[in-house]
Amino acid sequence: MIEFLFSQYKDYPNYLIVLELIAVGFGIISVLFAKKNNILVYPTGLVSTLIFVYILLEFQLYGDLIINIYYSIMSILGWYLWSRTKNGADEFPISMMTKKDFTISLLIFVVTLLFVVFVYLFFNKFTDWTAYVDALTTGLFFVGMWLMAKRKVENWILWIVADVISVPLYFHKGLTFSSLQFSIFTILAILGYLEWKKLLHKPI
Repeated sequence: MIEFLFSQYKDYPNYLIVLELIAVGFGIISVLFAKKNNILVYPTGLVSTLIFVYILLEFQLYGDLIINIYYSIMSILGWYLWSRTKNGADEFPISMMTKKDFTISLLIFVVTLLFVVFVYLFFNKFTDWTAYVDALTTGLFFVGMWLMAKRKVENWILWIVADVISVPLYFHKGLTFSSLQFSIFTILAILGYLEWKKLLHKPI
């Protein structure tokens, strides 16, 4: 079983394995902070995403590379939005999506999907089924990250769907630790959704 899960790492440089482990660790810590509605989700997440930018560039996984560059930018935006207060209360408290949020989310998804398809076509990387799935998950993750920055409960639903898809996807790509990370993310996203629903209805 161990051989099946981790055999692909035998040909990887040790520093890439260490970097992936660090990125996975900080990624899990970040989601735990997100679950608790704690602003530390962003600085810890930044450590993870910036490391993954480097790793994914090495593996030429351009869709995932774009995701992590976007994550890094959105982490800075989310960090800023979550730190803002008005009259002593959060300016962007936990809330449900509005029609405007849905429209913007749909627009982000479509634009992201088209952009990733363009990138894969440009680099002639539509050679495997993973490219199509990668384009889909990129769109889902982009919308999920934007909704998290806006503290919308529905962000967790998108994380759950995208994380479930990413488990076999990353394993197939040869990144077993990342695949295990997405397994953990799926569980944490379900718990995060339930936690935020409770916080949404909690009396102020």
